[in-house]
Amino acid sequence: MKKDEVPYGSDVSAGSYACADCGYEYANQSKRSLPPCPDFKVIPHPKRAWKILTGAGDAEQDPYPNGR
Repeated sequence: MKKDEVPYGSDVSAGSYACADCGYEYANQSKRSLPPCPDFKVIPHPKRAWKILTGAGDAEQDPYPNGR
């Protein structure tokens, strides 16, 4: 089953993502760890995750940051 959301710090494929808490959209053109939402310190972000809009989401080699 494909996940709908990936936590901050996940290694992901290229695609677009939206903050699961506030909806801020972020596009990633290469594999890299997803940063925290830029509005993280402005409003509460209890999910601390990105919703996958396009792309494959989490990289199979590193499905969760910090061993989650």
